[in-house]
Amino acid sequence: MATTSNVRPPSPEHIFQTLNAHQQTAALKAAIELDLFTAIDEGNSSAKDIAKRLNASQRGVRILSDFLTIQGFLRKEESGYHLGADAALFLSKRSPHYMGTIVGFLTNQQHYENFSRLADAVRRGGTAGEKGDNREPNDNIWVSFARNMAPLTVPTALFIAQLFEAQHDRPLRVLDIAAGHGMYGITIAQQNPKAQITAVDWPAVLEVAKENATKAGINDRYTTRPGSAFEAELGNNYDLVLLTNIFHHFDQQTCVELMRRAHQALKPGGTALTLEFVPNEDRLSPPAEAAFSLIMLAGTDAGEAYTFAEYQTMFHEAGFGETTLHRIPGMPQEVLLTEKV
Repeated sequence: MATTSNVRPPSPEHIFQTLNAHQQTAALKAAIELDLFTAIDEGNSSAKDIAKRLNASQRGVRILSDFLTIQGFLRKEESGYHLGADAALFLSKRSPHYMGTIVGFLTNQQHYENFSRLADAVRRGGTAGEKGDNREPNDNIWVSFARNMAPLTVPTALFIAQLFEAQHDRPLRVLDIAAGHGMYGITIAQQNPKAQITAVDWPAVLEVAKENATKAGINDRYTTRPGSAFEAELGNNYDLVLLTNIFHHFDQQTCVELMRRAHQALKPGGTALTLEFVPNEDRLSPPAEAAFSLIMLAGTDAGEAYTFAEYQTMFHEAGFGETTLHRIPGMPQEVLLTEKV
């Protein structure tokens, strides 16, 4: 006989926690804006000392810090508050791996507005917001993306450079479509002193990419082609075309259209490298990749997270041969490599 001793009885707790999940976002956003994690990393451990460092109220700091302790970002001991492992590595400005800037994009007001109308998006099958067609410029969102999300790319950019063996000292022409912050192409150029990068994106976004290229010391090998990925003159005879986080914004036929442009830009034997959220065929796993489709439902007209089989079909229709899938350790995304035959 089956036992039910480990079955959780029905409870409203999960409903309550989910409806209040926005509080976690607000608390982490506030802590980053206040620079609370850096203050604690500097040795301020009591609510009084942290409050003095932040020019904030002691009561406010205590309540926020307790909440962040409950969420696992802090530890609370007799000696005071201390950073949890994630906060120490990624949320203190004293860390070389600081990525607190991502709050500027992930909590962009446009995202909130899109999700506030999610029921309407479900009825329509696409965003209820005003800007769901990502074939048109939207400086508000994409300049924010370029300026704030670069720190999150470091592990993935290094993985991509190593996967393509970019560190080999060989001439390499790279086209970075929808380059954004430009860090994927820039990292390849840092690994290979003979790599030449051409970046395509909207003009205001490319200004951020050029700033990053200058900081990285590769601006003499970094050129830009302003405009739409679907309309700008791309050039040809590239060894590698980067398509990072772009296909999930569009329906499948539009993805095929863009991939055909990549095919035309590559030299024979060249490689198209795609970075995407790729769920399994069940569309439930891995959780982060599978859940990404909801973000696209809320914010785009027809985009979603496509499965590997769907990418294989789209890329084949665009003229490519076999596609291979490569999971990035510790990151919720995958790389797809497709060679022009």
